[in-house]
Amino acid sequence: MVERRQITRIDYDAKGVIVVVDTEEKIAVKVANVSPLGMGVLIPKDAPDILNKDIIIVADCMVMYATVNRVAEYDDTHNLAGIHGKTFDADTLNYLCEHIG
Repeated sequence: MVERRQITRIDYDAKGVIVVVDTEEKIAVKVANVSPLGMGVLIPKDAPDILNKDIIIVADCMVMYATVNRVAEYDDTHNLAGIHGKTFDADTLNYLCEHIG
């Protein structure tokens, strides 16, 4: 995968959950790295196609609303997804408030 980021990410080892905004489907993931604008996330190979989808990711003590802007092969069981953070909108914040707990 060709590096296209302008802000360097740092390694960040944490389990997380992605919620696909359109379908509310949940995918267990492992965060590989983070920056102020995005994350690199390991997703199972058998996960649904989330490229160009809006997601909410919860990992450790972080919550990010983001778009998946690239997916590449990582190993035999995982793909590496690059996600880019977005500004929370009212609908997304309402979803979070209604589903926390």
